[in-house]
Amino acid sequence: MSGDDDKRRWTGAVGPRGGRPLAKRVQDKTKKPSSRAWIERQINDPYVQQARDEGWRARAAFKLAELDDRFHLIKRGARVIDLGAAPGGWAQVALKRGAARVVGVDLLPVDPLAGATFLVGDFLDPAVQEAVAAALGGPPDLIVSDMAANTTGHQRTDQIRTGALAEAAARYAMARLAPGGAFVTKAFQGGLSGELLGDLKKAFRTVRHAKPPASRAESAETYLVAQGFRGD
Repeated sequence: MSGDDDKRRWTGAVGPRGGRPLAKRVQDKTKKPSSRAWIERQINDPYVQQARDEGWRARAAFKLAELDDRFHLIKRGARVIDLGAAPGGWAQVALKRGAARVVGVDLLPVDPLAGATFLVGDFLDPAVQEAVAAALGGPPDLIVSDMAANTTGHQRTDQIRTGALAEAAARYAMARLAPGGAFVTKAFQGGLSGELLGDLKKAFRTVRHAKPPASRAESAETYLVAQGFRGD
């Protein structure tokens, strides 16, 4: 699945440019160490600053942009479904890169965005899945999922829970995609079952794993990219 192609150097640099600045520290001792660590990571993250400067809703927008640079996922005029859409950064990227229509769903409300429709609901609910498909008005050309379960601190448990969301997204994609379409999902390393990977390889021409530069190095997250849906 991985192979030499997935180890090639990322080029076309969306994302931070220039040298690394000196790290900034949070001096407020009233905050818990975990809170200070999170704030320090945010203020020292060049992707966070660039997202703010360029008007992206979240640094995660760079993940989809970098995946699109590599795999050419977003076609002009495409219909796109965005699972786990909040706060809307991936929808922004899809629309800016030529998608004609985006429908997103999340447990949290998402601020309006021209060209996108956001639904609030639990994607695991079949009724919500039907509502997403109905709102799009036609078969999707691309389904993307950045859904992740709330972390417990236990790595294997987190892998399994996020893997279950990835599997639900994958089954939905295989039932809904237009022929030739593509599917992208977050998947912690080791979190997807062999059965699911086998089904995806039958349903798509190519199935690969990729870790875009915007994914933090210390994170176990990776993305599964399936392209060329066979439609049968």
